[in-house]
Parts: sequence; C-alpha cells; structure tokens
Amino acid sequence: MAEVTDVRVLTGAALDAALDDVAALRITVFRAFPYLYDGDLAYERDYLQTYRDSDGAVLVGAFDGDRLIGASTGTPLTDHADDFGVAFAGTGHDLAEVFYCAESVLLPEYRGQGVGHRFFDLREAHARELGFSKVAFCGVQRAPDHPLKPKGYQPLDQFWTARGYAKVPGAVAQFSWKDLGEMAETQKPLQFWLREL
Repeated sequence: MAEVTDVRVLTGAALDAALDDVAALRITVFRAFPYLYDGDLAYERDYLQTYRDSDGAVLVGAFDGDRLIGASTGTPLTDHADDFGVAFAGTGHDLAEVFYCAESVLLPEYRGQGVGHRFFDLREAHARELGFSKVAFCGVQRAPDHPLKPKGYQPLDQFWTARGYAKVPGAVAQFSWKDLGEMAETQKPLQFWLREL
C-alpha cells in the first residue's frame, strides 16, 4: 500500500493551482463503478470553474509527498442552485443553510488509511466556519443488477450513515454524462444525503 503523507485544506490560489490535478483524478477514479464516467479534461475544467468562482469553496487535498493523490471539494449549495434546486424543492431544507460536499476521489492504492473520514472532517469544519448548519452530498444510484457492477461491490451507505448522514426523501437530482463504452450522455439519478452540523 502506498502511503498518504499529508491531508490538508487548500483555498484561494492553492485551490486554483490544484484544480487541473483534481480534474485528472476525477477522470481516473470516476471510471470505476458506480460512476463509469468517460470524462475529458475540457469538461472537467468547465465543471471545476465553480470552485474558482466561489468565495466559500474548499478543496481538501491528499498528498504523497508533493503529488496530489486524492481530493475532496465543497461549496455552498447555493453555488449549485441551478443543478440541485429542483431536487431540494419540497424537502423543507433551505439551500442557503446547506454546504455541499461534492466529490471525494482517492487513488485505489491509497485507500484504507482514513482519508475518507479526513475529507469529511475538514469539509464539515470549513462549513461550520462559514456558518452553515447542514452539510449534504449526493451519491450515484445504479440498478442493483447493472451489468458492470463488480462482484462483491459494496456501496458506501454504511460509511455515510456512521458519519451521521441520512438520505433526504425525494431529493434526487438528475445529471448527465457519458458512460464508458457509450456513444452519448444519459441521465443518472443522484440521491442526496444530509446531516445537521
């Protein structure tokens, strides 16, 4: 197993400088189930622009020496209102009170060292510092019998539940991307999970 030497918060110029490496990590890690994401750098740069533009954005980087080998991002949910506002309609949660924890990506050879918990700890601390009372994220939902589901695959529901998150009934967003081996983008459901801070 390769060793994670540091996990730290990046904001401002340090966040900006790391985003191309985050894009490459997203493309690599999200190829695996359940994402099956066939991404490209141009799309990633456009998607990650939100983190450059948001004063409330945070990037938690995991490093092996100077090499970024994992990353986790977050911004106020209002920065994503166009994408997620409909999913939260009727849930009773005010978007202005919610900090959104977006992706957590970590190269497989660095897993099992507590980095996932560190990613959540540092993003939640950032959200508290900004005055947010709730934190949310969303997870991709795939059919239980999906043909590319690896044997023995276990979703992360138990990890998230142990950290105090619960599914938000009815809060399902729809996002489109091109799956590996497919010719066009298709919509996928993403279930929101939330916890009070």
